Amino acid sequence: MPQGVSRPVTATQLASVLVVIPVCNEASTIAGVIQALHRLGLRQVRVVDNGSSDDSAAVAAASGAEVWQDPITGYGQACWRGIQQLPESVQWIVFCDGDGSDDLEALPGLLARRERYDLILGDRTATAPGRAALSPAQRWGNRLATTLIRLGWGYRYRDLGPLRVIRRLALDTLHLRDRGFGWTVEMQVRAVECGLAICEVPVAYHQRQGGRSKISGTVVGSLQAGAVILGTLGRLYWHRWVKAMGFGRSQ
Repeated sequence: MPQGVSRPVTATQLASVLVVIPVCNEASTIAGVIQALHRLGLRQVRVVDNGSSDDSAAVAAASGAEVWQDPITGYGQACWRGIQQLPESVQWIVFCDGDGSDDLEALPGLLARRERYDLILGDRTATAPGRAALSPAQRWGNRLATTLIRLGWGYRYRDLGPLRVIRRLALDTLHLRDRGFGWTVEMQVRAVECGLAICEVPVAYHQRQGGRSKISGTVVGSLQAGAVILGTLGRLYWHRWVKAMGFGRSQ
């Protein structure tokens, strides 16, 4: 067995994993995503319909997912809603997208590292297919955010990918506040601040199989996402500075 990789996840252990998928108008792709997860043995799938105007919720339910509704729009809002009222048996949470772009076949490799790490991230920049599928806006956002995290917190990430696995107890310690596109950035910064064991695993990536990206699909969306990244990191760095100066407490 390669160094640094734990033993494969058993069916019994998979019963402790919940997959959370935020969706908005992804009726054409969500069934395929859920079916792929089921083939991997991941049966607990929670889809959060974040204001869809199509049949995303109905398709997800028909495909065997638990469907929650949250009309308050925001990527982080949907992710946050998906981790409420977790069954006691759930010890790990997987986040992925519902548009068919994530390399779900990589999930066993991520989950196999569960004994050594608290936060396991899919790194799209570490594979040729992953790099090729990233849009210019996504590449720019990655470089911006990971550079600022390295400068501000001294930890070098490579990606802000949506495919991620986190220990439930570790997630509880992060106290994430962002309810928009800054959710992933805040999670990664707070993971460093809280001393979580972190690793990034090379994964492939695909072009969206359906729907339209709110970030990379338009110039305005890309600019808004960049502003969110800067705003989120600015807020987090401010809290860190305040704590260092002894002016108050941060979570």
